[in-house]
Amino acid sequence: MSHTGVQGSIGSHPGMGINRHKMYLFEFENFQGRRMELNGECRNLSEKGFERIGSIRVECGPWVGYEQQNMSGEMFMMEKGEYPRWDTWSNSYRCDSFMSVRPVRMDPQDHKICLFECMNFEGRKMEVCDEDIPSLWSYGFQDHVGSIQVTGGTWVGYQYPGYRGFQYVFEMGPFKHWNEWGAHHPQIQSIRRVRDMQTHRRGCFEMTA
Repeated sequence: MSHTGVQGSIGSHPGMGINRHKMYLFEFENFQGRRMELNGECRNLSEKGFERIGSIRVECGPWVGYEQQNMSGEMFMMEKGEYPRWDTWSNSYRCDSFMSVRPVRMDPQDHKICLFECMNFEGRKMEVCDEDIPSLWSYGFQDHVGSIQVTGGTWVGYQYPGYRGFQYVFEMGPFKHWNEWGAHHPQIQSIRRVRDMQTHRRGCFEMTA
């Protein structure tokens, strides 16, 4: 598919290979209008002359976009692929604003995450190793997640089952309180691995009859 419009570019993020992260942002839906190429983070897309993002093509990823400037507000997880309009990257369908973006740090270790019912790693615990979980309830764990410890890989959690609702990105390290992953409430009901989409297919949730 050919690209159209004016192209700009932003340089590589320190420590990020230019071939590891690349995305194109378009002014209008369906990859129309002016185009900007990104190889690293951008804390304010309006400073680059884009007041609105209509569509996105991720060549190499993954990335996390944000509703507001300076990596704040609702998060949008974006892996390799095409996003022709805003509701293809938003799972909450609440907001079409997209004002900042950064590459997601990929960890080469096997995926491993521990979910805790309460903050500070207390209460009931659920450990997940190299598996996508479309519903915490189906595994006997409640929807109240107060803290998280990521010891391998990169993950994305969702407010509702089936990878729906607000999205939260979890890179390696501890998250002692739900505020640390940008949530207003300690509610997570599904979680999946983020993998290099050059070699892996995205985890999916399929309803069975």
